[in-house]
Amino acid sequence: MNIPPPKPPKPGQVKVVRALYAYKAQHPDELSFEEGELLYVMDSSSDPNWLKAKCGTCVGLVPCNYVEENAELITVPLHDACRRGNVFFLEEAIRNGVSQLDKAGNTALFWAAHGGHIPCMQLLLQSEKIDLNSQNKLGDTALHAAAWKDRVEAVSLLLSAGAKANILNCEGNKASDLSRDPEIISIIAKHDDCVISNNSSDYFGSVDDIDSD
Repeated sequence: MNIPPPKPPKPGQVKVVRALYAYKAQHPDELSFEEGELLYVMDSSSDPNWLKAKCGTCVGLVPCNYVEENAELITVPLHDACRRGNVFFLEEAIRNGVSQLDKAGNTALFWAAHGGHIPCMQLLLQSEKIDLNSQNKLGDTALHAAAWKDRVEAVSLLLSAGAKANILNCEGNKASDLSRDPEIISIIAKHDDCVISNNSSDYFGSVDDIDSD
């Protein structure tokens, strides 16, 4: 029985199927994959027994009877890539200009920080459109997510990129209030001290400038 291939996704959406069995490419235009891997459907082929998909950085034809019959529609592929730490898929999603927010108001950066996926975070931070301090419906920022999950490197990266540590969520908690890791609490405290010190220097510098006039 021939299984009809999934229809190509609409712009800004992605369909994925999970491999039921491992497959070794028999021809140059085919795609090799392992059992259980997620394949991102790019298009249907002229042959109803095959579909075009992507796995990692590789693109090729996939036999339909080697994958699940039903494709899962991902409406926020940017976020899915960040949850999984899939840099290659994230790059593709960014190029396609897909949705920046999910239903809960989370950014892709929120989920990358939540999972501690540093390469994904670095890629997102290169974007001019990124909002470091965007709050979801609970008032949490990416820094809240990183602190809550005790992602030390993610917290450091966000702070060095300019994330604000004094933002309160809907429960009145700053990012440092959500962490159980002494190192994260210390990193945020030192960051706050530097911000206060710099602000004080700027203030007194401006006063000196006025007095010298």
